[in-house]
Amino acid sequence: MDSQVLVAVALSLVGGFSTSIGGLLVVLNHAPDLKMLGILQGFAAGLMLSISFFDLAHNALNTLGFFKGNIWFFVGALFFASVINIIPEPSFVSRSEKTDADGAASGDGSTKEISEHQHQILFSGIITAVGISLHNFPEGMAVFLGSIKGLRVGINLALAIALHNIPEGVAVALPVYFATQSKWQAFKLATISGFAEPLGVIFVAYLFPRSLNPEILEGLLGSVGGVMAFLTLHEMLPLAFEYAGHKQAVQAVFVGMAFMSASLYFLEISLPEEINM
Repeated sequence: MDSQVLVAVALSLVGGFSTSIGGLLVVLNHAPDLKMLGILQGFAAGLMLSISFFDLAHNALNTLGFFKGNIWFFVGALFFASVINIIPEPSFVSRSEKTDADGAASGDGSTKEISEHQHQILFSGIITAVGISLHNFPEGMAVFLGSIKGLRVGINLALAIALHNIPEGVAVALPVYFATQSKWQAFKLATISGFAEPLGVIFVAYLFPRSLNPEILEGLLGSVGGVMAFLTLHEMLPLAFEYAGHKQAVQAVFVGMAFMSASLYFLEISLPEEINM
């Protein structure tokens, strides 16, 4: 059993840390302008919405039934809506104030200041990282179950997940890089978001069979879908609309959804029938 866990962890590292490749693609290029950032934020929002509705919520509905699946989904959405209402948003320097301050500040001082919009962009990157990490967790579980069925299945699944995770790394690293101007921070957060995958392997190998009811797990993942959907609509889409315009932002959202849906499909056909992500 221990050797199987080690093989599954190694395979999950191949899939999970391919988010690092996405982060590397971002930091090796020049920082994008605001319009490109908005388009890519729309693309990332499409990824998140597709994961939320077509993966997490879909599995909850199929496993728990329509009523229970919806209850779990909306509990997650309402929970985060309550959190946002209870916790006040921090007050940042306005854009006009920052412009005046930048005019009087030295070059070093101005680069260290972060505007309100940069805080919002950074927050959207953190949201994306958290959401993708939660999404990668059950992928790690699937890699473990697939590797038990056979090494070929595990390798095929790990490679499919690796291709699937590269744009997720881009979605995480891009807003972080834009907001902080730190290549290291962008690359680091993109890499960390993939770390949930080997954790999923360890979880399913040692805890899942004995400690957690599968229906409760599916319900919790359905709630994660609700959280991701709410945060995407509340935080990421407004930024995409503001920077890219409604038309291009909406187009980017549907491109992101189509890309993730296709990716989820290829992941599904890579799995044996006995394993369901």
